[in-house]
Amino acid sequence: MKITFPHMGNQYVATKVLLEELGVDLVIPPPCSKNTLNIGVKYSPESICLPLKVNMGNYIQSINRGADTIVITGSCGPCRFGYYSIIQKELLSEAGYDIDIILLDPPQGDYKTFFDNIFKLTGTKNPYKIIRALKKAVTVINAVDDLESVTYYKRPREKAKGDVDRYYDAFHRGIRTVYGCREVLQLIKTTREKILSVEEDTTEEIIKIGIIGEIYTIIEPFVNLNIEKKLGDLGVEIDKSLKVSRWLKEHLFLNPLGLTSERKTWEASEPYLKTMIGGHARETIGYAVRYAKEGFDGVIQIYPLTCMPEIVAQSILPTIEKDHNIPYLCLIMDEMTGEAGYMTRLEAFVDLLRRRKGINEGEKLLFGY
Repeated sequence: MKITFPHMGNQYVATKVLLEELGVDLVIPPPCSKNTLNIGVKYSPESICLPLKVNMGNYIQSINRGADTIVITGSCGPCRFGYYSIIQKELLSEAGYDIDIILLDPPQGDYKTFFDNIFKLTGTKNPYKIIRALKKAVTVINAVDDLESVTYYKRPREKAKGDVDRYYDAFHRGIRTVYGCREVLQLIKTTREKILSVEEDTTEEIIKIGIIGEIYTIIEPFVNLNIEKKLGDLGVEIDKSLKVSRWLKEHLFLNPLGLTSERKTWEASEPYLKTMIGGHARETIGYAVRYAKEGFDGVIQIYPLTCMPEIVAQSILPTIEKDHNIPYLCLIMDEMTGEAGYMTRLEAFVDLLRRRKGINEGEKLLFGY
């Protein structure tokens, strides 16, 4: 059995460590690219959401490198992601690929199937070995998400433009050449130290923007057209409402215990959206309110075309903009999204926020508050 998995931002780093620590043979999917998308579009229904198309490209590229099994997480909420494993199995079969899919779905009472899939994936029923490998993978995803947050802070402040990206891109190239938890953590530590050592331009006026929306389009740089780098180059520090480490903590550890780390977010969303409607719509609304209260200059919602939960959230954001005095920009992604128009909208939004911030600061100086 040779395992592969969908590529989503830095998630591949932790998945690589998990499988390597368990001694599982794996194929890391190549970084998402235009070729990945073209392959996925060829074998996917036209109206299906963008993440599925990119995932299909990931799988076929990995199959061509020897993978024969796909592992994918599931969802029990009202979102098309819950049907991905079924749809993708059918699409791959129609394309002539005979491949097994291991679905790690929330148990919902069926713990036998859940643990059978865990044992099938890991190749062992030794709970100590599985828990030890999982613990290492969680440590890695926390560390790599922290590393990414450092780039969000440093990129808009760097004196020599491109220094942060040079170190960060070298990290992603290097991660495929190291093995196991210890080597990966050492590479993360070294990269973090290099990025923190980048000289800052103290005269740069920093704008802060919160990124909200559907988790895949927030996290995968290829799909959001590298919004982190584009905004960083425009002097913008960002924060993302959703991260893989946060998702794991919520769904792997807290939810099974009937707990949550998102109570504050749900409470913030409650005046506008009182219940979970699928996807991450409630988090989109809640974090928009939280970012406004935390003094962010604006928010940007990103989601794939036809994503119904985010369409509902988008309809609420104008009210939040008015109630909390925070501008927002909505970016809807599909395979036809053009980078030039996308960049123009980002630049115009950042210019708007800068002018607005300048006016607000001028009023504070004028009236002394």
